Amino acid sequence: MTLYGGRILDAMIRVAPSILSADFSKLGEEIKAIEDGGADLVHIDVMDGNFVPNITIGPVVVESIRPLTKMPFDVHLMVRKPQDYVEDFINAGADILTVHVESDHNPHETIKHIHDLGKQAGVVLNPGTPLSVAEGFINEIEMVLIMTVNPGFGGQGFMPEVVPKIAKAKEFIEKEGLSVDLEVDGGITSENANEVACAGGNILVAGSFVFRGDPKERIASLKDACSE
Repeated sequence: MTLYGGRILDAMIRVAPSILSADFSKLGEEIKAIEDGGADLVHIDVMDGNFVPNITIGPVVVESIRPLTKMPFDVHLMVRKPQDYVEDFINAGADILTVHVESDHNPHETIKHIHDLGKQAGVVLNPGTPLSVAEGFINEIEMVLIMTVNPGFGGQGFMPEVVPKIAKAKEFIEKEGLSVDLEVDGGITSENANEVACAGGNILVAGSFVFRGDPKERIASLKDACSE
């Protein structure tokens, strides 16, 4: 199953700006700015006020911005019962849905539901969750998302102690011969992007860093840092 190019090569770092940090009064302009600036995916953080304290974006917003870009929508479900939201977000325009292993659901069933609807699936690990919790699902998915902050708030600082887990996940993926992308989310800047890429991350989620400056310059700096 390949919806946006399949396996991303180690040498090809992709950037997925999180619109959680965008100016919602001009969201369309912000999305155009990151697309023109070289972004590869749009990362959409969905919070339900239950699994995490905040409430953010629902399917209506996703549907409203879908016509604005051809970039894939990478929808991160930080919700208590992700299985209840899969169909709504796919109908709204999601291309890949990532679900937390810590949520209240059966990951095998939720992953199957996403695939049955023709989209890509991934699992998410909070900083304190060991990789072993997800090893039973990795052969069923297209993406592993490792959090380098605790989910629920934008603008947090990067947790370097999570980097060994990124490297361990990359090692596991390669050992099993799997075509699985390794996405990293939380406090990513040009200062730590190279460390993340060297550990094996090939999709970098960056919100505050991208939107609190010139998106084109910031996205380029992330990719340049990874090529050093």
